[in-house]
Amino acid sequence: MAEPTNDPGPRTGAHAVIADALASQAAVQAPIDPARRPDVLFRKRRPEGQQVSAWWMVGAFLAVSAVVIVLFSFVPGGA
Repeated sequence: MAEPTNDPGPRTGAHAVIADALASQAAVQAPIDPARRPDVLFRKRRPEGQQVSAWWMVGAFLAVSAVVIVLFSFVPGGA
């Protein structure tokens, strides 16, 4: 994209639109909290000491794995 030049002449058409967009983008840009970005669905920042233990995730993995193995045992045609 071409950068707007410091031309003293009046800006019209697309040059004016681009200049306005760049000016408003620079004025509105605020620091983004990584835990609250719109593309992150389930991340939540918690106070120190309130984080979920990693063992809960290990236990959840083992529980889901056990359920999947049990459900596969009901599928006919297995060995």
